[in-house]
Amino acid sequence: MLCKSIVSHVFLLLAILLLVDGRAVWAAGTAAPPAMHIMEGFLPPAWAVFWFAVALPFWVFGFRRISKLVAEKPETRLLLGLAGAFTFVLSALKIPSVTGSSSHPTGTGLGAILFGPLEMSILGTIVLIFQALLIAHGGLTTLGANATSMAIIGPLVAHGIWRGLRGRLPQGWVVFLAAALADLITYIVASIQLALAYPDPVGGFIAAFAKFGTIFAVTQIPLAISEGILTVLIFNALLRSASAELQTLGVKGA
Repeated sequence: MLCKSIVSHVFLLLAILLLVDGRAVWAAGTAAPPAMHIMEGFLPPAWAVFWFAVALPFWVFGFRRISKLVAEKPETRLLLGLAGAFTFVLSALKIPSVTGSSSHPTGTGLGAILFGPLEMSILGTIVLIFQALLIAHGGLTTLGANATSMAIIGPLVAHGIWRGLRGRLPQGWVVFLAAALADLITYIVASIQLALAYPDPVGGFIAAFAKFGTIFAVTQIPLAISEGILTVLIFNALLRSASAELQTLGVKGA
C-alpha cells in the first residue's frame, strides 16, 4: 500500500510539473520550451547516427531484460513504473545551459540500483521520447546521443557503484554516490559528445571539452548533490514500503 502511495505521489508531482511547464510556455508566449541536454538538430548528422549505433545494442538487450523481468516477476511492474516516473520528473526540470544544451537532474540512479543498467536504457530512452513528444523538449534527432549519456552511461556508473561499494560503506552513502555520480557522468559524456562534434578551432577536442565541461560543472554539481539526497530519501521509503519487491529484485536482504 505504501509503495502505491509513493507511486501516487510521484505521479502527482509529474502532473504538477507538466502543468507548471505548460503554464510557463503559455505565459512566455512564443518562447520555446526547454531543450534536451543536447537539443534537437544540434549534432551533425554523422555524429547523430553514430550515437544511435552506440545505443542500439543496449536497447536490444535492455528490451529483452525487461520482457523477461515482467514475465518472471510481474510484481515488480509497479517499481518499474516508479523508476520511470522518477526519471521523467527529475530529467524534465531543465535549466538553460551552453548553446544547444540544458542542465537537469537525470533520475536514472534509482532505477539502475533497483533493476540494472540495461533495464534503465529502455526506461531512460522512453522518458526522453515522451519529453520530446509530450512536453515539446525536442531531441528526436539527438536521441541516440542523449540516451547514450543519460540512459546508458549514467546507469552503468550507478550500478557499478552500487555493486562495488555495497556492504563496504553505509547504504545511504552508496545510494547517494550512485545517484550523484550517475548524474555527473551524464554531463561529462555530454561534454565529450559536444567536443567531438564541435572541436575548438585552436585547441581541438581537449579545449572544447574543457569549455563544455567547465560550464556544465557550474550547474551540474549542485544538481547532482540534490539528486543524490532525494534518491536516498526515496530509496529509504521503498525499503519500508516495498520490502517484498526489493527482496525479489535482490536489492534487500542479499
